[in-house]
Amino acid sequence: MKKTLLTLAIATLLVGCNPSDNDSQPPAPATQAYEYLVQLSSGAEGIGARPTGTEAETRAAAWIQDHLSGWGYEVQNQPFTYTKSGASKSSQNIVAELKGQSDKVILIGAHYDSTGEKKGSEGATDNGAGVAALLAVAESLKGQTLPYTVRFAFFGAEENGLNGSKAYAASLGTADTAQLIAMVNYDTIAGGDIVYVHSAHSDVAEYSCAEPSRYSFDPKVRDRLLAISKLGATPFAIHPSYPGYPEGETGSWSDHAPFACLGVPIAYVEATNFTINGADGYDGYSQSTNPALWDCYDDASKSACDRDSETQWGKIWHTQYDRLDKMAELFPGRVQQQLGANTDLMIRFLKEPGL
Repeated sequence: MKKTLLTLAIATLLVGCNPSDNDSQPPAPATQAYEYLVQLSSGAEGIGARPTGTEAETRAAAWIQDHLSGWGYEVQNQPFTYTKSGASKSSQNIVAELKGQSDKVILIGAHYDSTGEKKGSEGATDNGAGVAALLAVAESLKGQTLPYTVRFAFFGAEENGLNGSKAYAASLGTADTAQLIAMVNYDTIAGGDIVYVHSAHSDVAEYSCAEPSRYSFDPKVRDRLLAISKLGATPFAIHPSYPGYPEGETGSWSDHAPFACLGVPIAYVEATNFTINGADGYDGYSQSTNPALWDCYDDASKSACDRDSETQWGKIWHTQYDRLDKMAELFPGRVQQQLGANTDLMIRFLKEPGL
């Protein structure tokens, strides 16, 4: 596909200009990830918003499947149904596997649906970025034999109840679950002020598992990703301890949750800002201190000037700001940098998982 002018500019920014380069050399994975993000989330140049349960969500699933199949992966399309507001709904997960030296499996996942379209969101950061990074990783690693088998899972219907990841987790038998040694969830990995890596919460009650005795909050996957991130230009972070959220731990609001309930060590990567005292406290739901994202932001209190009247709360996801054109205005170069760092991080991790 012919690159857009914006993508070409980003490619130059990321990889520089080398007279010896020629068209036979594939783009760097970080550059390719941004191209996939444009194709997936830009309404002007790609699919755009992908509201859960719509034709656009289905089109995104087919787009993901076509890419994976084109790279030689055997792709499983896993349809599932779920109930929402008393009605039966349907979606699908797209799953591809790269056989490794071991049959033990590292599962990396990202949801491809979006929400907030009525406010103007195109789901660029939530969660086009996660999908784009994992596609670039899958393309970069195709045909290689890594220490562990890698399973790429693209989940549908996350935004209205984690339905895709729940359906996938429920489809795993005892032997399948025993093979899983790690699950990494890429959800909103770009856009916010700080890129964090979390482990599951140390209080199982936060996850409402059907079988609490199986639950795992082992932080080893988080800690390995953090160690690898330190090799990059901008090391990722773990959030400090706040009421309800011990240091480096996260809640159950994304696709890692069903796997923690199965006893699989998880890591969850997201770009947000836990230092902000948001609408419900220090929970990471306020993603940025950028004043454009607030009615009025008070730097001294790290909160709204008037908590009773604030309407924006520093949020990008699910809002009119979650689109590439707006992000480029608010944070020039940020999405590209964070997306590239996450793409490189995952490639490094899968080559040297250290688990």
